[in-house]
Amino acid sequence: MNFVLAFALWGGPAPTPAAPGDRWFGPDKLLHFTASAVIQSVAHTTLRSRGMRYGDASRGAAGMTAAVGIGKELWDRERHADFSLRDLAWDAIGAASGAVLMRQFDR
Repeated sequence: MNFVLAFALWGGPAPTPAAPGDRWFGPDKLLHFTASAVIQSVAHTTLRSRGMRYGDASRGAAGMTAAVGIGKELWDRERHADFSLRDLAWDAIGAASGAVLMRQFDR
């Protein structure tokens, strides 16, 4: 438990400063939000239709959504050199919104 607390407080390497054109709001951020919400919702629905319990499906969908978002940013870093923590933040907000939406439908 102490390791988890220490790691959470450490936070990993210092983040790199945002690129000059990487704003918090814009069309690209809306696409990240929307794509993550859709991935979360579709993955959750698919896992539930395969017989998973609600909590397991929700965690599985969150893992899939995170993998897609992180994978996209790693691909961007390799191809375009524009890895964005702000894009990942919008991915997380979209995934959370998708999870809330699924909670409303899947009671």
